[in-house]
Amino acid sequence: MALATAALPPLSPRLRELRQHAPLLPALATVLLLAAPVSTGDVSASGKVTPADAASAVLVATAAVRLLRARSRPLTPAAAAVLGAPVLGFAAAAVTSLDPGAGLAGFLRYVQVFVAVPAAVVLLLRDRHDFAVVAAAIVLLALVQGAVGTWQYATGSGASYMGEDIRAVGTFGPSDVMGMATVVAYGLVIAVGYALVPPQRGAPPWLRPAALCCAALLVVPLAVSFSRGTWIATGLACAAMVLLAGRRQALRIFGVLAASAVVLVGGLGVGSHMIGERAASITQVTDAPDPSVTDRYTLWSAALGMWREHPVTGVGLKRFPAERDGHAALALSSASDTAGAGQAFTREPLLSPHNMYLLALSEQGLLGCTLLVGGWAAFLALGLRRLRAARARTGLGPGMAAVGLLAWQCVDFLYADIGGPSTVLTALLLGLAAWWALHAEDGGAR
Repeated sequence: MALATAALPPLSPRLRELRQHAPLLPALATVLLLAAPVSTGDVSASGKVTPADAASAVLVATAAVRLLRARSRPLTPAAAAVLGAPVLGFAAAAVTSLDPGAGLAGFLRYVQVFVAVPAAVVLLLRDRHDFAVVAAAIVLLALVQGAVGTWQYATGSGASYMGEDIRAVGTFGPSDVMGMATVVAYGLVIAVGYALVPPQRGAPPWLRPAALCCAALLVVPLAVSFSRGTWIATGLACAAMVLLAGRRQALRIFGVLAASAVVLVGGLGVGSHMIGERAASITQVTDAPDPSVTDRYTLWSAALGMWREHPVTGVGLKRFPAERDGHAALALSSASDTAGAGQAFTREPLLSPHNMYLLALSEQGLLGCTLLVGGWAAFLALGLRRLRAARARTGLGPGMAAVGLLAWQCVDFLYADIGGPSTVLTALLLGLAAWWALHAEDGGAR
């Protein structure tokens, strides 16, 4: 047996590299499976497990097996506490819920999205090269979904918007109109993060131009998604990354963008009338707001009402829909109209406040909301500190992308919450941000 083993030829460098990246396959599968078309009703709210959710379970199992086999402590107690602290809030909200079944289902879902999958990503990524592989998969997914969405807009085969089937939704369908916009925004932020970093030792020369091209391509599907919240989050996240890249570079970039906007929009008239109206409606939140804004304000008020009645542990996980009508004003329409992209007209019920902070506050109370949001704040602070410390060394691309992604998510959660197939990608994003925040340059944990 020893002779047979010794006679085996050595692995080629390419095969050795593929073998080293084998632990990343569940993460890559989780990302790329989101390119598969989603049928009506295939959303997390309906309780159906999507292929991407199944892949994320394999991701968690792979990380657990590697952790048991290594018998080591890849994370310091402080890092493990930051990652695992939200479980306490989830458990308290589930135990005190008036609906134990919904509480248990919510507990498992929240642990998957905010603890298990992010922790698995932190444990499986070894260095910035692994980070780049997963980030490249997200950009590839964004390009695929963006291409589908742009085609929907150009051919009038998208979701219904203002009486026309032109809203880009990708393969997610009109039941999850935020899915494609979220994926495209993730890819755009990653591409901008890598494009802002100057060429460094060991980096391929084509990386920065390729990232810049990807970012430019993804602007189009993001625009025709007609998602105001995503536009705001993307603009703020990219502006923050530009400022972090340095004052001189920021002045040049902002100057070029301003000049381009004047030429394209003011001179050539690029941009549809509907996109202009949608952008202008961002400021119309108090003066004659549209019905969607009215519904959102009403849902926010209902969430605050739930929290006032149950300030410590909330009304219970997944209890917002049951408590909504008892706390919402009569102005709430309770459902939104969806159609197009291969789906007949349906009324989608409004089952959440469309604000992750208020959803956590209403369902988990001050305890759960503080633990959850406090973890994100810790990741952002540690990530910024490491980014400043890494300026003189290599690895700025992952740092810029990780900080930009987390900043994007924190802003977007002001207008959105979890739900739908793309939620598992949010979990993966939080894992990337946590890895950058909690790991030192050599790949070891802080």
